[in-house]
Amino acid sequence: MGKLATPDWITEGFDSKADWEKSHGVKSEKKKGKIFRIKICPKCKSYDVAIVLSNSDSEEETSTGRLWQCKKCKWKGENIGERELTEDEFMEYLDERGEEVA
Repeated sequence: MGKLATPDWITEGFDSKADWEKSHGVKSEKKKGKIFRIKICPKCKSYDVAIVLSNSDSEEETSTGRLWQCKKCKWKGENIGERELTEDEFMEYLDERGEEVA
């Protein structure tokens, strides 16, 4: 295990992390409630992405099982984008897509 470092807010003499963030102009927004993560294409920013299935054995060294494809721009790759949404934002996202919510 590596060493633990003393946080900057302590070494700089602040009473709390919130005070340190305030003096350095750091805004830490904490989203309350459940967080939903949706995948997004890094090329065209479309939400219409899916995992590419192949016939390769998942136990092979070369098979990562994480190949994604955008259905809109046909991009393929492993580095998929991700967006975090609150419950309200996620419900709006589903409404925009025309998904039925039970």
